[in-house]
Amino acid sequence: MQPMKRVISSLALLLAFSGPALARDGLEAFIEDVNVRAQVDLPGFYATVGAQFGVPASEVQVIQRSVSEPGVAFMIFQLSQMSGKPVDRVLRVYEHGTGVGKGWGMIAKELGIKPGSSDFHALKRGDLVYGEQGPARMNARGGKPGHGAHGQGRHGEN
Repeated sequence: MQPMKRVISSLALLLAFSGPALARDGLEAFIEDVNVRAQVDLPGFYATVGAQFGVPASEVQVIQRSVSEPGVAFMIFQLSQMSGKPVDRVLRVYEHGTGVGKGWGMIAKELGIKPGSSDFHALKRGDLVYGEQGPARMNARGGKPGHGAHGQGRHGEN
């Protein structure tokens, strides 16, 4: 009977400490979903993000190699599109911001995305688009079309 109690205790501890991870949603969950998809097919990730934001897959690859994970690279392109700022500017703001503990909301504000705007709310909810799924763009969780990725990217504008 003792080994069974240990197993139950271990499971209870595991569930207690993994609860916050299981309850993730919003932007954190979206980025993790993008990471999982990219790990399965990294060349496909480059092609998908490139097509979505109107940049060569090679540019996506360069950005992805300069950040910690594919989901972050996606966010660089997403924020570039939302803010109208060039990708290299967004990357600089991200690199500077993470060094001082800024989250995506603060980075978005620094790029000029207004806190009350629909793009800012979509960002905070993780209601963003990754790739094409059928006739409508769908978010990474397979849900309804996202609100934060309208039109083509505007990389190169100031």
